[in-house]
Amino acid sequence: MKVLSNTSWGADKVSLMRIYRSLVRSKLDYGVPVYGSAAKSTLKLLDSAHHQGLRIATGAFRTTPIPSLHVISGEPSLELRRHRLSLSYFYKIKSDESHPQHYKVINPIFGSLFSVRLSFTPTFGFRIGEILRYFEIEDFPIVSNIEDSLLGRRHNLSFIDDFLHFFKPSTSDIVFQQHFYDHRQRYSDYVPIYTDGPKSDNHVGSAAVFPDFTIDETLHPFCFVYTSELYAIYLGLLKISTLNFKKAIIYTDSMSGINALQSAKYNTHPLVMKCFELHHTLKNIKVKYCWIPGHVGIPGNELSDKAAKSTNASLEAFVPLTDALQAVKLSEHRVWQRIWDGQSNNKLYTIQPSIKGY
Repeated sequence: MKVLSNTSWGADKVSLMRIYRSLVRSKLDYGVPVYGSAAKSTLKLLDSAHHQGLRIATGAFRTTPIPSLHVISGEPSLELRRHRLSLSYFYKIKSDESHPQHYKVINPIFGSLFSVRLSFTPTFGFRIGEILRYFEIEDFPIVSNIEDSLLGRRHNLSFIDDFLHFFKPSTSDIVFQQHFYDHRQRYSDYVPIYTDGPKSDNHVGSAAVFPDFTIDETLHPFCFVYTSELYAIYLGLLKISTLNFKKAIIYTDSMSGINALQSAKYNTHPLVMKCFELHHTLKNIKVKYCWIPGHVGIPGNELSDKAAKSTNASLEAFVPLTDALQAVKLSEHRVWQRIWDGQSNNKLYTIQPSIKGY
């Protein structure tokens, strides 16, 4: 990296950072869940390699404070990264009930011993508890992966594309409303079911609105909109299976949800799998799926959005693995920002108070 960082002909910062991440950081990351239990004095020896690589890549002076170096390069400390990688591995184990360490990691033993004898090397499961507290995360259940046995039948789903040819930014709400009215005239023998899954700062909800009643549930805050939209569709399918409908259309304003169902052969999201698993049990019910534009005055869509935002709905605490991994990353950034906020006397902090830059 020193050779490649020559000031007259060397690589730029972006290229050097890519080289560092692929050739150096990857070696430091390897086996983190195992060697992360080493003594802090031993782990600290790795910091010099990390910091030297960041200085070469960014061109920072040797006198640049370490916290500033992390922010300039966009790379957190190795300790924070070890916590994130360990926690991500923990949730991967938790999502796979067939993993040989599944039970031991989730139910670690000798916890009281490690609390009393601090010199003893704690197990991975015990260390995860400390990391969760450090990241201020309450543990939550992970949706287990579902074995796919429906690949050969996935093309049987039926989709309606009546609204896909409109360009929403340049189409007035009245046009959408009139077109939806015409659409419902043609499909008047199908029961309409409207689903939505909005997310705000402190609330994630899913709802399915039927002609005579509404189902709404609150999801774990770590769930993303993609998950909440899929769960809303799943709620609709789940309720259909208990009713005497002959024909039904599930309306959603989530294009990603429609795309997930259309390309489900290549999608392993557990809720997509659950939707297909449930859909193929509805042998005597004809179900179609239709995308509709959101927030254009379609009554059913507005009702589902309002119901999903309700804070009085029952709580579902599950989190898919993909959402959990992203939530761990965001938690790492939150802790990193808290550490950076403690650098109020740092000159760079007065210029760049956020770890993400401007």
